[in-house]
Amino acid sequence: MKNLRQNPLALSGLLIIITVLFVAIFASWLSPYDPNYIDIQSILLPPSHSHFMGTDGLGRDVFSRMLYGSRISLLVGFVAVGIATLIGTFLGAIAGFYRGYIDSIIMRFVDIMLSIPTFFLILAVIAFLTPSIWNIMIVIGFTSWMGVTRLVRAEFLSLRNREFILAAEAMGASDFRLIYKHLLPNSLTPIIVSSVLGIASAVLTESGLSFLGLGVQAPQSSWGNILTDGKEYIQFAWWLSLFPGLAILITVLGYNLLGEGLRDLLDPKNKNLKK
Repeated sequence: MKNLRQNPLALSGLLIIITVLFVAIFASWLSPYDPNYIDIQSILLPPSHSHFMGTDGLGRDVFSRMLYGSRISLLVGFVAVGIATLIGTFLGAIAGFYRGYIDSIIMRFVDIMLSIPTFFLILAVIAFLTPSIWNIMIVIGFTSWMGVTRLVRAEFLSLRNREFILAAEAMGASDFRLIYKHLLPNSLTPIIVSSVLGIASAVLTESGLSFLGLGVQAPQSSWGNILTDGKEYIQFAWWLSLFPGLAILITVLGYNLLGEGLRDLLDPKNKNLKK
């Protein structure tokens, strides 16, 4: 934490993330209204003391929907990145440790996946599934592991012939012990940084899918489908597009700033360059 204070941008990112997490956890206490309550007498009211961020086309309080939407957006980010990190770390570790034809097979599969635009791949898969938050999380996770695989493989290849690994191997350590006890702990830096940056990407992807009507479905609220509602009234109800757009922008910016800060903090190469 002391070193993190020396990087004001990374510290700003951490404060943004803590704030968003606080809002998501305590949304039910912070919300002044039921996010799904329809009030036909309060349709498209501008921001005021009674409705901080105005109301939407059904008279629902936008501020309350934004608070509950933070839960959905962050849940998708954390779960999707968790799935992608598990898959990418496993495949990258296998490829980097065993090398040879196993490495070739895994990396050619990675190349094939990377040749397909990720967002369009997600759209193609979602088209065959029922739009739901769980399907969104799973699909994003299963289409976002390739970068983690390449990072973990590169770390394993650089560590595979180090003295401490050769010594452990000479002492009869099993492959599992070499990977789990020696190689993986020394490869955590790129995994952590990639995971933090991946959450930002997952939040953007979920918002894009919800904006297109393929993500979180009504009556559940997410920042993406609040933006969709604002599309119909953008000429005279600016608040429906402004506030969810700012929420997505600030959240993604926070994770990117923290990810870059952690990279500078945890990567010894960057420290040597600064010296």
